Amino acid sequence: MHPLLNTAVKAARRAGAIINRASLDLDLLRIGRKAPNDFVTEVDQTAEAAIIEVLATAYPDHDFLAEESGASGGFRKKSIASDYVWIIDPLDGTTNFIHGFPQYAVSIGLSYRGQITQAVIYDPVHNDLFVASKGKGAMLNDRRIRVAQRDKLDEALIGTGFPFRNFETLELYVAMFKELTQKTAGLRRPGAASLDLAYVACGRLDGFFEIGLMPWDAAAGSLLITEAGGLIGDFKGESDYLFHENIIGGSPKIFGQLVSLLGRYALPEPNKGLAAKALLERR
Repeated sequence: MHPLLNTAVKAARRAGAIINRASLDLDLLRIGRKAPNDFVTEVDQTAEAAIIEVLATAYPDHDFLAEESGASGGFRKKSIASDYVWIIDPLDGTTNFIHGFPQYAVSIGLSYRGQITQAVIYDPVHNDLFVASKGKGAMLNDRRIRVAQRDKLDEALIGTGFPFRNFETLELYVAMFKELTQKTAGLRRPGAASLDLAYVACGRLDGFFEIGLMPWDAAAGSLLITEAGGLIGDFKGESDYLFHENIIGGSPKIFGQLVSLLGRYALPEPNKGLAAKALLERR
């Protein structure tokens, strides 16, 4: 395993241990809201701090883009403009977690000069560890994984996510839901995008689409999919998906069919993604 990836696995497992301990006493959690239906707990914050501590100790010159603490992970007063940026979601699926619904994960991706090169997604409930290094393939619990081989959309199981923060896109999503419900074997919305992407990589889902994702939701999962033989892009099939807030992933043939159907629903690039984009693309 690549040393960078090995360190990320160590960080993800440490966060997973924090999450598992907290899951035993959910009634004691302090829960806040960043926005309507967008929850944050002390577990998110503690897990993120633990991840950054592990990574920053091993790689003090690296930068961070983390969901709860933002750029540089709160460890520095200003960015040092590293070529390496760790993209972290310490607890993807917080709403599931606080309800005891066992579908959530730790997601850690590493960007090197704007390209995702290392990925870890850890499901602490099932002790499932998904990892990938660019050019080296993707693994689940030390076994090589590949995307599913189905090539017909009407036989495909597709993951998605419902709008929960910005309801301005709700009608758009309903239109997509209506179209794809009639043209696929079924849609699933488990509630943790990183795991949905990992499930595409290992063939549990044939494809995935969602509106409104941030870079930390998709960075690690995107590399898992491409290293497992799949494709990922925005609704037009283009590669700038981390900042367009609309994403499609899948096996090559399913990906193409989803892009053909969903391309007309594409959203313009939002301004709030530009700061993260600039951080990742610096030289």
